[in-house]
Amino acid sequence: MSKKVMIMDTILRDAHQSHAATRMRTEQMIPVLSQLDEVGYYSLEGWGGATFDSCMRFLHEDPWERLRTLRKYLKKTPIQMLLRGQNLLGYRNYADDLVERVVEKSFENGVRVIRVFDALNDPRNIEASMKAMKKYGEGYGGIAEAAISYTSGPVYNLDYFVNLAKTYESMGADNICIKDMANLLLPFDAYNLVIALKKALRPETKLHLHTHNTTGTGDMVNLMAIQAGVDIVDTALSPLGNGTSQPATEPLVATLKGTEYDTGIDLEKLIPIAEHFKKVAQELEKEGSLNPKVRQVDVNTLIYQVPGGMLSNLMNQLKKAGKEEKLQEVLAEVPNVRRDCGYPPLVTPSSQIVGTQAVMNVVMGERYKMVTKETRDLFAGKYGQLPMPVNEEVAEKVLKGEKRITYRPADDLQPEYEKLKAELVEKGLYTQEEDVLSYASFPEVAENFFKWRKAAREGVDGDMAKTGVYPV
Repeated sequence: MSKKVMIMDTILRDAHQSHAATRMRTEQMIPVLSQLDEVGYYSLEGWGGATFDSCMRFLHEDPWERLRTLRKYLKKTPIQMLLRGQNLLGYRNYADDLVERVVEKSFENGVRVIRVFDALNDPRNIEASMKAMKKYGEGYGGIAEAAISYTSGPVYNLDYFVNLAKTYESMGADNICIKDMANLLLPFDAYNLVIALKKALRPETKLHLHTHNTTGTGDMVNLMAIQAGVDIVDTALSPLGNGTSQPATEPLVATLKGTEYDTGIDLEKLIPIAEHFKKVAQELEKEGSLNPKVRQVDVNTLIYQVPGGMLSNLMNQLKKAGKEEKLQEVLAEVPNVRRDCGYPPLVTPSSQIVGTQAVMNVVMGERYKMVTKETRDLFAGKYGQLPMPVNEEVAEKVLKGEKRITYRPADDLQPEYEKLKAELVEKGLYTQEEDVLSYASFPEVAENFFKWRKAAREGVDGDMAKTGVYPV
């Protein structure tokens, strides 16, 4: 049997999310989309994640129009998206009717592979997504990829990951993804994990590895996983690869060429595309969106288990509080908070919750003297089932008698779509069904964008196109 390795390139989404806060514009992608389509990738990740927020808030673009544009040029290569399960493309739990609509419209507008994950690895939080993916994806040849949020801690062993993967497979997953969002997965551990998963999963279930190169181990992680039998790996073309992004595409293609794992990708096809994105990266750096430091190796990720993006957020919070000198104390407090609340993986939104609470514990000089609503909801079970029991002494202090839930959090939510649509219609801002989904994800940002779009289309208030601020 051929052991050919397939590649998903993240250049159109996670690469610039990791390096430049998702600031690449659609017009910067268009010149090389047809060339990307001829490379022979398994898929191109171009949507989901922070795309919604960034497009509307900073770039004055309709995220759905971006997706339709990508589909126009990518005729052979599937477009892949990242979905946060019941959190969809935002940061809260959304009702099932919105989950179903987002999945339906994503396939309808051009997505062919959906990677879905839950920050707590709670299967209940991807139930609605998986059902919708199987329902609406069938007519488009859609692929449902369920991701395991990889992390470390007392409960996270091979049995944990294998059992979770088998659960996701039983829910209808076509692919299982190891989502190593913080580059904590080390090379030999990757080898053992892939061996265990391949042995446990059905032969037709593809295993997909997603890592970053924050700690400098990403290339080795990919290579060891490939030797263990992984089917697909994520990489990013070199101008926006490495560092906090994925390992670069070109070196891996060159490394595997002529071996039994040969990707079949022609390196010469990648060179002109990389040259284009080199110019784009320079533009993003000039604009201030891309900081060259994101390309550096940062071993703090391994020491403190803090992802690169989370580290930047902690530093910003301390700077605003005038307590920058407290960074080391906060980094030491992060694992303590994580332990108190049941060892959640540190990925959106749990990374923000744990990080913010760690900052507050240090700045206030007393642990849990002040507690965020999100921390309280995490302890109360409103984000889902935590991997391990919480610290009951801390829970009593945090919850102050508030009742905990043990059922699926979304069961408390009433249908939202029609109510949100009515709001947009009343405001005179509804133009398409997709608008409702954008509005659901980021109400204020979307409303402001819709007003800007309406003003631009009707040719009024030309200054607004520059500021994005609609005069009330």
